[in-house]
Amino acid sequence: MADKTTFTKDEWTLLLKSPMIAGMAISAADPGGLWGLLKESFAGGAALTQAAADPNANALVKAVVADFSTSEGRSAARDGLKAEFADGKPADIKTKSIESLRQVSSLLTAKAPGDAAAFKDWLRRISQSTAEAATEGGGLFGGGVQVSDAEKATLGEISSALGI
Repeated sequence: MADKTTFTKDEWTLLLKSPMIAGMAISAADPGGLWGLLKESFAGGAALTQAAADPNANALVKAVVADFSTSEGRSAARDGLKAEFADGKPADIKTKSIESLRQVSSLLTAKAPGDAAAFKDWLRRISQSTAEAATEGGGLFGGGVQVSDAEKATLGEISSALGI
């Protein structure tokens, strides 16, 4: 079973950032305005809360969530995200997010093969719940679609990057 000691500081920071990156890729694929962005952001946060409360969650997922719940873990993730995505345009953010998830996949396969499948599936579920969190293309009073074509394509790219 892998834990924080299995990884270097930079590798662990990548794992800490990965749940947010999985959601950011979707949000950047089809920006849906402030309300949509808020709903999508909450979906990522809910995934962290659910993993923390799930007694059957993968141990590495739980370790990442536990570290993220500390101020040091949140600061490492926030600072890493700022460094990687500062001043990025949505298309750049999406591209960088997919590449980061590819790095996460490689890292997990190399250093945590026993936890890799569960962790990758968790990230895929975060991206799926983010895509489903806000209706895309509608107006103030409804309409639109639950998951846009751009989000569907990005979900496919995420699955491919994670090797799922």
